[in-house]
Amino acid sequence: MSQAFMRESEDQSLNEISPTLNSLILFLTKENNGIRIYEKESVKESDGRQVHRMSNGLSYAKNKEGKWQVV
Repeated sequence: MSQAFMRESEDQSLNEISPTLNSLILFLTKENNGIRIYEKESVKESDGRQVHRMSNGLSYAKNKEGKWQVV
């Protein structure tokens, strides 16, 4: 089995990871070739969602199903 095939099967998408902030940080760091991504700010939106602004310039929140999404 080739290394490329194994790597492709290990990839996860954002909505497949655990709904914890630590899992989000680990996922984003892996996606960023190992360069650490960290939370810069966390704010509660008017609709009640907790939005996490990350060092990669994007903001993330959990949807109604508890899955991570970019907002």
